Amino acid sequence: MNSALYADALAPFLAEVQRLRPANAEVLDAHTHLGLDEDGRSLTLPQLLSQLDAADARRACVFPLHDPERHPAYSVPNDRVLAWARESDGRLIPFCRLDPAESPLVESERCLAAGARGIKLHPRAQDFVFDSPEMDSVFALAEDARVPILIHAGRGLPPLAEGLVELALRHPGAVLILAHGAICDQGILTSRLADHPGVLYDISCFFPLDVIELFARVPAERIVFASDPPYGMPATSLYLALRLAQQAGLDGGATRGLLGGTMAALLDGRGLPPITPARRGPSITLSGRLARVYGYASLTGPALFAGVPEQALAMLDMALAACRDPAPGAVGEALQTIGSALSAAGVLLGSEDGVRPAIDLIYRAIVRAATEIPDPA
Repeated sequence: MNSALYADALAPFLAEVQRLRPANAEVLDAHTHLGLDEDGRSLTLPQLLSQLDAADARRACVFPLHDPERHPAYSVPNDRVLAWARESDGRLIPFCRLDPAESPLVESERCLAAGARGIKLHPRAQDFVFDSPEMDSVFALAEDARVPILIHAGRGLPPLAEGLVELALRHPGAVLILAHGAICDQGILTSRLADHPGVLYDISCFFPLDVIELFARVPAERIVFASDPPYGMPATSLYLALRLAQQAGLDGGATRGLLGGTMAALLDGRGLPPITPARRGPSITLSGRLARVYGYASLTGPALFAGVPEQALAMLDMALAACRDPAPGAVGEALQTIGSALSAAGVLLGSEDGVRPAIDLIYRAIVRAATEIPDPA
C-alpha cells in the first residue's frame, strides 16, 4: 500500500476531527465485536483496542460476532468476550449475544451473573421475530436488571417494527439501542417509539443521510456513537459524528453526549439524560455539486462489498468527474478535498492491502459531501 498517499489524503479529515472535537469529550463506542464470524471476518482483542486508540476512544461495548461455534446458546463466544473484557483493563464493556431458539433467558442470566452488562440480539442472523414468549422474558430480565439491549436494525431484514414496537411498549423500563440508525424501519420505529423513555439509536451506518435524518426524528440525546468493527472503524465513524454534530447545530455538551456521554451515563448507572426537541427540520439541504459527488461515491462501497470491483471503479470515476468543476462556487475547497481523497482511493484499490484505507477515504468523502452546510441563498 502507498502509505504516504493515504496519509496525505487523510490529513484534512484528521485536522477537522481535531478542530471539531470538544475538549474533554469521552468517546464510547456502543457497537463493537470480537472473535470470528461465519462470513470470514474476525477481530482480536489487540486489534480492537488499537482501533479504539486511533479514535482516542476510552471504552466500547463489545459482543460476539456470528461465530461458527455459537451452538449451544452462544455460550462459548459469550465466555470468550467476557474473558477478553476482563483483559482489557476496563475498556471493554461485555454484552452477551443470544439466540432466541436456544435458552435465551438461561444464557442471559448466566452471562449477567458472570459480568455481562448488556444483551445483543440479531434478528437477521438468528432469523427471529419479536412476538415470542422468549423475547418477552428477555426484555423483562433486562428491565429488572437495568441493562440495555442492543438490536440489529440494519439491512437485510423484513419489516420488524410492529412486533418490536409492541414488545418495547410492554417494557418501558427496558433501554433499547437500535443499531445502524434503525434503517430497516426508521420511520415507523422513530414515530411509534417516540414516547418510550429509553430508546437509543446508534450511528453505525454506511450512508450519512440515514443518520442526518435521525436528527430530524429523535432527540440528539437519544443518538449515540457507534462504529461496528470489524465492518466499520471507530476513527472513521468519529469523523461522521463530528460532522453531523456541526451540521445539526449541537453545542459542546450535546456533542459530548453523542460521542460517549449518553452511553457512559447509562452504563455507569446515572441514567439517560433529559431530552430536547429534535435538532433538524424535515428537509435535508445539499449543495447540488456535492450531491452529485455523494450519489456516485456512495455506490462504490456497496459495489466493493458485493465483489464487483469494476462497478465500484466506474462509480468512483463518475464521482471524480463531478469533482472536476471549473465553477465550484462556495464548495470549491470541499470538492478539492473530496477529489483528492477519491483519487487516492482509486490508486489504493489497486493493491490488496489498500482496500480498507480506500474505503475509509471514500466514506469520509461522502460524509463531507453530505454534511457541508450550504451558504445562504
